[in-house]
Amino acid sequence: MEYYWTHLLWILWSVMPGFHVCFNIDTRNHRIIKGPRQTQFGYTVQQHVAGGQKWLLVGAPLETNGQHQTGDVYKCPLSRKSGGPSCTKLNLGRISLTNVSERKDKMRLGMTLSSNPKDNSFVACGPLWSYECGSSYYSTGICSRVNASFKFSRTIAPAFQRCETYMDIVIVLDGSNSIYPWNEVQDFLINILRKFYVGPGQIQVGVLQYGEKVVSEFQLNDFRSVEDVVKAARKIDQRGGEETNTALGISVARSEAFKQGGRRGAKKVMIVITDGESHDSADLQQVIEDSEKDGITRYAIAVLGYYNRRGINPEAFLNEIKYIASDPDDKHFFNVTDEAALKDIVDALGERIFSLEGTSKNGTAFGLQMSQAGFSTHVVEDGILVGAVGAYDWNGAVLKETRQGKVVPLKSSYEQEFPEELKNHGAYLGYTVTSVVSARSGQLYVAGAPRFNHTGKVIIFTLKNTGELTILHSLKGQQIGSYYGSEIAPVDLDDDGVTDNLLVAAPMFFSGGWEKGKVYIYRVTEQPRFILEGSLEILDQGQNARFGSALAPVPDLNGDSFNDVVIGAPLEDDHKGAIYIYHSQRNRILRKYKQRIGAIQLAPGLQYFGRSIHGKMDMNGDDLVDIAVGSLGAAVLLWSRSVVRIHAIVRFEPSKINIFNKDCRRGGKDVTCMSAIVCLNITARTPIRDSQEIAISYNAFFEEKRFNPRAVFDDPDHQQPQNLTLLPGEEKCDHIFFHVMETTDYARPIIFTVETELLELDQGPVLDDSWPTTVKTQLPFWNGCDEDDHCVPDLVLQSKTDLMNRKQFCAQAFRAGSLLCQSQTPAEPSERIIEGSRKRMVVDVRLENRGENAYGAQLNITNSPNLRFSSLIVKDNSEIHIDCRSDNRRKYEKSCNISAPFMRAKSQVTFRLEFEFSHSVLLDHVRIMLEVTSEGEEVVLHDNINNIFYTLKYEADLLFTRDFYPTRFELKPDLSLEEPSDFNPPFNFTFQIQNLGYFPIQDLQLYIAIPEVTKNGNQLLQIKDFHIDQEGGSHCIPPQHVAHSRASPEDLSRTSRLNYSNTLTVPVQCTVNLPSYRDVSVRIGGSLRTDALHALKFKTLELVTTASVELNPSSPMFLPEERPVRHIVLEIRKEEDYRVPIWIIIGSTLGGLLLLSLLILALWKAEKA
Repeated sequence: MEYYWTHLLWILWSVMPGFHVCFNIDTRNHRIIKGPRQTQFGYTVQQHVAGGQKWLLVGAPLETNGQHQTGDVYKCPLSRKSGGPSCTKLNLGRISLTNVSERKDKMRLGMTLSSNPKDNSFVACGPLWSYECGSSYYSTGICSRVNASFKFSRTIAPAFQRCETYMDIVIVLDGSNSIYPWNEVQDFLINILRKFYVGPGQIQVGVLQYGEKVVSEFQLNDFRSVEDVVKAARKIDQRGGEETNTALGISVARSEAFKQGGRRGAKKVMIVITDGESHDSADLQQVIEDSEKDGITRYAIAVLGYYNRRGINPEAFLNEIKYIASDPDDKHFFNVTDEAALKDIVDALGERIFSLEGTSKNGTAFGLQMSQAGFSTHVVEDGILVGAVGAYDWNGAVLKETRQGKVVPLKSSYEQEFPEELKNHGAYLGYTVTSVVSARSGQLYVAGAPRFNHTGKVIIFTLKNTGELTILHSLKGQQIGSYYGSEIAPVDLDDDGVTDNLLVAAPMFFSGGWEKGKVYIYRVTEQPRFILEGSLEILDQGQNARFGSALAPVPDLNGDSFNDVVIGAPLEDDHKGAIYIYHSQRNRILRKYKQRIGAIQLAPGLQYFGRSIHGKMDMNGDDLVDIAVGSLGAAVLLWSRSVVRIHAIVRFEPSKINIFNKDCRRGGKDVTCMSAIVCLNITARTPIRDSQEIAISYNAFFEEKRFNPRAVFDDPDHQQPQNLTLLPGEEKCDHIFFHVMETTDYARPIIFTVETELLELDQGPVLDDSWPTTVKTQLPFWNGCDEDDHCVPDLVLQSKTDLMNRKQFCAQAFRAGSLLCQSQTPAEPSERIIEGSRKRMVVDVRLENRGENAYGAQLNITNSPNLRFSSLIVKDNSEIHIDCRSDNRRKYEKSCNISAPFMRAKSQVTFRLEFEFSHSVLLDHVRIMLEVTSEGEEVVLHDNINNIFYTLKYEADLLFTRDFYPTRFELKPDLSLEEPSDFNPPFNFTFQIQNLGYFPIQDLQLYIAIPEVTKNGNQLLQIKDFHIDQEGGSHCIPPQHVAHSRASPEDLSRTSRLNYSNTLTVPVQCTVNLPSYRDVSVRIGGSLRTDALHALKFKTLELVTTASVELNPSSPMFLPEERPVRHIVLEIRKEEDYRVPIWIIIGSTLGGLLLLSLLILALWKAEKA
């Protein structure tokens, strides 16, 4: 046998304080970048690379630019060069959209940051950016894309819609001589201009005046406010002219005025005001057709003052003006009686112009006006995914900006998961957006709606660039108000490009009286399906935390090849905040956090630490992933430390202890001298500099928990910790000399232990906590066998029991007459008799090892269920020890180690096994299997097994008794002499069976015959009560009574005993089950039939009730006698009849009187004589 002790390592987990609260994120050496607290500097953070340099982008959504609180983004260089400002504001809040009346105050720019590592650009959003439309402000939100040079690249505003008032209006004003008075026309012009919302992105106004010629009073883009336009209108004087060339005025307005300052996409509106027919009416048709082609909406106003003053019929003029106006006339044509009446149509004209609302093709214009797009963003392959929480009445939406334009899904796309009846709840879809990658389906988009139905929801969907949105799955929150879905993050644990887990945060989850927060973990399958497989919670903190306010998947931090997760809890420690780092293993995020970093560990004054987290890159040049964490007025950079393992390898010279070879002396004693070679080296799990010197310490000792150790170091100094410095990959070895004392305990190996640790805990690398810091190596003793280390034992097992066979049983004098001993059937060789008083059996065993040492010798004992192992006793004061153990799962099996670790060659041991018989399990056999095994290579195996099997016969030890009351009855000579109380006297019979033995008796049959009716039909007695003890399921067939009889004379004077042979009896049959040491009684009660007994002729009569018991022939038990019988004899006596008949009395009286008369007569005669 190959001996297995060689260089066996015991792996012990290191027990070091703080392992679960401090690992490889450095909390002593870090960098804090401070900014103005009032700007919410640190609200968002992003690690960024641009221009070949590493930066930290920090959002400050309350930063000011000029007069406005626009918000902004800071860029903070991470180079180690000192000097210069730590951060620079990018002034993104100063960037404006052209042709828009925007309101940038409180736009919250920097509230959202997303970097794109592919082109080193990033997107910053101000979701509260708004613009003016008419008298309203619409908060559609805006984002800015910044390129790798930190230059503004383009504006992203997918929810922006042009105002309904985005119009270019040209007023064509008749200034010919017939217009009078001019001031009325000028007042109308000023009043209508005051109705217009003039400004960028809204209305532009130009004015032409015509008569014979056309003059431009001012162009569309000359003025950008109502005040400036009105001021210019006040300066317009009447040009005059003998002709009214209306067609020319319209033509110049169409061809020139709309092009000088006109805007693409603006609604073109022309207002024509004239008081007479045109002199160039022949050109009107062409001009109107050209205007129609250019999409110009025309309002025409006919001033009838000239016609009314002269009494001219205006019909032709009105027809011409209606032709000029766009269809239908009732919306675009006006006429007034004179110039003064123009003021009366100002309101109506304004309302009709503003009814020209611009509506987008998909009907989403008004639905996006308060969308706050940019509340969240996510960079995808072909653009930017933008969350718009305020869209569609605050149900929210997800939009997309691509190079080809914006993608706006229809409102109906969301109705499946966001029904119209719940719209008032304000779901806030788009509060956060991200994407997952499925093995089968590719990239899928994910968006959170934390206020859906008050519990929150997350949807997984596809979005084509045509605007077609399809919701594939939805996940729902569990608790009202938990804000489930306010943060979501995909996690690719094994870095294969496919999402393994989706994290969904509910930072306001209420638990244990606190707003602790909770993060749900969904496993993403190939199909894909999203299966909830657990959650992350902070159970050891009793405080408000908002755990999950920030989720940051990060690359592998500890070198185990699985990516990790960092989660923020900004309200912990009284709003100072904390972050939690979770590691993952085998595609599973571990539920217990590996490291907690609280703001109070880093610096005083930090607040809301953990509100934002980002960790994707090395930020200090050591090739380790670092973490950026935002807090109020500061951004904290946390550096990773390298993770290393210390390897300790121990070998011995020689490899085993030979106690027979005492090759040196120590302390005046002959001992065995040896040496241990301890080699140490360090490997790194994460990147580390090759020149990094690592100071370590190791301590070597023997684990000998005894007063006199078996092994002792030659040099006591080696019992103290040894310090050394190693480079990564370098190995150093120490020789440690020791000696082994004389011992009798050479079975157990000596344990040589090496404990290692790092000396510099506050800097440099950290130990991998999954790697042991303690190595235990076993130094075995030589096994004493041949040089090839193979032992060949020869184990021989012999046994015998103390059970008696039939011959031995019947040889006992007091059992010689038993039924079993009288049987003529020969006994089987395997038959054994179990006496009624026996409780246990004994097996005497002799085990001998005739070969070499038997290592791992073991005795296996298996017994049948009717036995219980009791003890194993070694005899003759043997030095061989046998230790038995039991397995509760295998109650009838037991294993015993024999003189562990080995049984010596040429040794033997005698021992006794005791088994108790079960009194609840009765079998017709007994089996005991003894098998001895070892790790050696035995040649002969048949003598290693003893199979003990016997068929059993059990001696039943019964006590069968009877009792009855009364024992006899006295009858009066005549029935008439009986007292009423003596009629039908009662009787009680009791038969009792006791099991005096150890074994249960099953199916014992009890037969009782009670004489009830004579052959002539006289009923002797009547049974009224019958009872059997309910023991072990014992039961009886109820007595079947003989038919009732009459009481008629019958002569029984020659029959003194009535029993089952000469009467009709009541038969009773019972099945009795008797556990050991229990008894069963059968009670029979009734009364004698006095009338029937008086009809019988007898002097003395015995009523004999007979009871017998017997066992089923198939039963393993036997009775001492064949069929034990018990009798109850009830004696009945009848008194003699001493009464004298009346006729005798009368005759005797008469005879006496006659005799007396004769005597008297004789005496009288004698006296007379």
